[in-house]
Amino acid sequence: MDDDNRSNLNGNNRNLNYDNNEVRGMALPGQYAQMKTYRNIYNKIISLRNLHEAWRRARKGKTKKDYVIEFERDLAKNLSNLHEELKSEAYFPKPLKTFILRDPKTRRISKSAFRDRIVHHALVRIIEPIFEKRFIHDSCANRIGKGNLFALRRFDKFKRKVSKNGTKEAFCLKADIKHYFDEVNHEILINMIKRNIIDEKVISLIKKILHNISNSQTGRGMPLGNLTSQFFANVYLNELDYFVKHELKAKYYIRYVDDFVILYENKKQLVKWKEQIDRFLREKLKIELHTQKSRIISLSKGIDFVGFRNFYYFKLLRKRNIKKMSRKISLFTNGCTDFGFLSESYQGWQAYAKWANTHRLRKKFKLEIISAIWEKIRFE
Repeated sequence: MDDDNRSNLNGNNRNLNYDNNEVRGMALPGQYAQMKTYRNIYNKIISLRNLHEAWRRARKGKTKKDYVIEFERDLAKNLSNLHEELKSEAYFPKPLKTFILRDPKTRRISKSAFRDRIVHHALVRIIEPIFEKRFIHDSCANRIGKGNLFALRRFDKFKRKVSKNGTKEAFCLKADIKHYFDEVNHEILINMIKRNIIDEKVISLIKKILHNISNSQTGRGMPLGNLTSQFFANVYLNELDYFVKHELKAKYYIRYVDDFVILYENKKQLVKWKEQIDRFLREKLKIELHTQKSRIISLSKGIDFVGFRNFYYFKLLRKRNIKKMSRKISLFTNGCTDFGFLSESYQGWQAYAKWANTHRLRKKFKLEIISAIWEKIRFE
């Protein structure tokens, strides 16, 4: 999901006047205190006002795309038609367009039609504040004011605490979940949502979005690329967060989507926690740890997390991140891209890379870009 699409979500959403009733309930694994349920919010989701705001957010950064221009040729009519479809419950999302992205990891990305993206924004804008207050502080992905640099700062803080400022050996359980987006169980997710939302029309809309995937017959999976998938990913793994924090009492835990770390001074305890987590995931959430990518590592050897290799006293960029920027410079040098594209890419990369010990690397890339520009000027 585009970070830009999330950056405008703000605290104003929390002031929406929900018609709600308080109930007492216990969520698996049983650590939510007093929970609220929200009724009659479907009309807020499908209101023309909310759809208009959702359109504004869905178009951000994409105003020159053909599908956006086409939708906006008759914006009022198209939003009105979408409203009527949702109101009559005749709305169904259009088939996803799927493509393979190799960057360098191979990912299957599913792209929704623009009108469906508007519905995704409309839904998330209303229901996100309901769940946001239940998420733990160190769930870092796709949340207002959070992100990979927030996760990195938290890792640094926990690293210093658990290692006594680098004077004591400490360890990290570095784990991720096997084929997470492909394996999310729809029934389990819907039951989680129903603890807070008692509105069958909203649940029906969510089911339509979830089922709009090629393997929907299995009752599993979410299309990677949808705004709703990123949000539901946090709802689903919030159960893991509560288990780790409240059942296992693991203090130094951070999660970024399906990638998480636990830092601790005792390796044997981490081995035990890993076994308990895998059992919990299999039994309660019907997912499992990735056996090859879930390991216990000494902090002194460096931990790959949120794009960096994190050591006691310094950070390095992952090699694939460096290669990606190097390829973009080569594409410009060979005339495959223009300077505008390279400049935008380098500025974004540099803002990210500066969080690691990369002074020489950034200087090297800058000189390569300057040299490539001069070569182009010389031969024009």
